[in-house]
Formats: sequence, C-alpha cells, structure tokens
Amino acid sequence: MTRTVLITGATGTVSTALMNALAGAEVNLRALVRDTSQADDLRARGAEVFAGDLDDARSLPPAFEDVQDVWLLTPNGPRAPENNMNAVWAARQAGAERIVRLSAVGAAHHAPTRSGRLHALSDRETERCGMRWTILRPHWFMQNLLNEAGDISATGTFSLNMASARIAMIDARDIAECAARILLDDPDRHHGQTYTLTGPRSLTFHEAADQLSLTLGRPVTYLPASDDAQRKTLLSHGVPPWIIDMLQEYAQAYASGWGDFTTDTAADLLGRPPRDIADFARDHAADFARDHAADFR
Repeated sequence: MTRTVLITGATGTVSTALMNALAGAEVNLRALVRDTSQADDLRARGAEVFAGDLDDARSLPPAFEDVQDVWLLTPNGPRAPENNMNAVWAARQAGAERIVRLSAVGAAHHAPTRSGRLHALSDRETERCGMRWTILRPHWFMQNLLNEAGDISATGTFSLNMASARIAMIDARDIAECAARILLDDPDRHHGQTYTLTGPRSLTFHEAADQLSLTLGRPVTYLPASDDAQRKTLLSHGVPPWIIDMLQEYAQAYASGWGDFTTDTAADLLGRPPRDIADFARDHAADFARDHAADFR
C-alpha cells in the first residue's frame, strides 16, 4: 500500500524542501495550509491540499484522515505546545502510524531559550504519543542568511547580534533530505530516535561573510550589532516582540559558545557530508546579487 504523508507547515522553508525531496517517491503527498487559495505551487508539486489551522483542533480531522505518516512542524510562538498537541491528537484519532517532528537544537527543559523549552514540552508529548516517532533537532539554518540578502545586495554588509559566535549551521535542504530518508524508510527503523543535525563545521559569521565574498566576487562584511540595535531593526520590520525576545535569547546563547559543536548524524542519514557554507553560497549567489537588491527592500 502506498503511504500517505501529511506535511504540516507546508509553505515553510523546511517543509517546502521536504516536498522537493519526496518528489517522485512512492508516497501520496498531502499538505496542510491555512489558506488553500494560495496553494497552487503545492498542487503543482503533486500534493493534495487541505485547509486547516494548528490553532484550531476542529479544523484538522479531514486533513489527517487516512494518513500514515505526519511531518509535524509547529510555528514558533507561545502556542507551539498547543499546536503540537492538536496535531498529535488529530493523528491519534485518525489512526496515523508515525510522526516525524521538527524540533530545535538543544531543546530541553533547561534550554537557554524559551523556544528550546517549549520544544522540549512538545518533544516529550511526541515521545509518549502511542505512535512511532522520530524527532529532528537541527542547528541554525543557513537559509536564515537570506534574511540579510537585501543589505548584502545593497551595501555589501549585514548585521546580527551574534558577536563572534561559532555555529555549525546547516542547510535546510539537508534537514529536509534527512526527513525524507526517514519517511521513506521502514517505520520501525527510526522509531524512538532523536537526531541532532548540524552542518559539517562550526564557523563564525565573519567566516560566512568571507565565503560570500569569495563566491560573489565582491566584499561582504559582517558587522556585529548590539541587542538593542537588532531589536530596533526587527521592530521596524514588524517582527512580533515575542519572536524578537526569543531571537535575542538564541543570540546570547550562541555568543556564549552554546552552538559551537558538530555531529555526524546528518552525514549518517544522508550517506554523504552535509552541505558546506560554500555550497549554500554558490547555490544562492543570485539571491545576494546587486541587481536583486530591490527585491529584498
């Protein structure tokens, strides 16, 4: 029997990459979105689209019906454990067999970030859900650098309040491909496993800027910012205060050395080394190009 995989957070960075990774596989893809009128791209990827909101448990049963595998991604926010609970309950009620959950690096009840502590609550619930489960805890996404593409395109500089933090950042495509390997594997093989995923090496944002410089053929400079300056920038872009506080907690943790480690887990799952920052820079060079500056303003 062909298995049906439900993708939650279907328009997000990792879920979109996961659908690409599952393209052509012997699975039925189903996507959960809040607004089906904006889902033409998902349909073009071969997904059956269902409307539903993890905030509203009553909206979920149709999407979960006849699903064997759930890719569970909850949005960052204070309601994340509730969102996870709603999805897990809908999966149980529908008779789903497996949940593969996207958590966060360092998720624990003693984590230095509110996001990590909230993810720990959802991880624990998933572990006790009565279904097969696997939890992925990825490090900082290389794709977060795309948020700086406008400044890099226009000025050749970008600012973050990360000081000289070293982070084993990982390409979101590798996270997605790890998830695809798990979802396409025997459901028992990865049951009960929690995988911490990192890139191949730990590097500073100065080193990331050096790699962008080399790839783009023009100088790119990282300018460390203060927490207050970063907060003002994010507020000016309309980022909610809760998210800004969370990001500041991560920045402080990273600046203290919290993110300076690597694992071999992604390489083991992928059967190859995860992508390096050089690969990311090359593949996204057009996003950082000067003639794209206006697209990011």
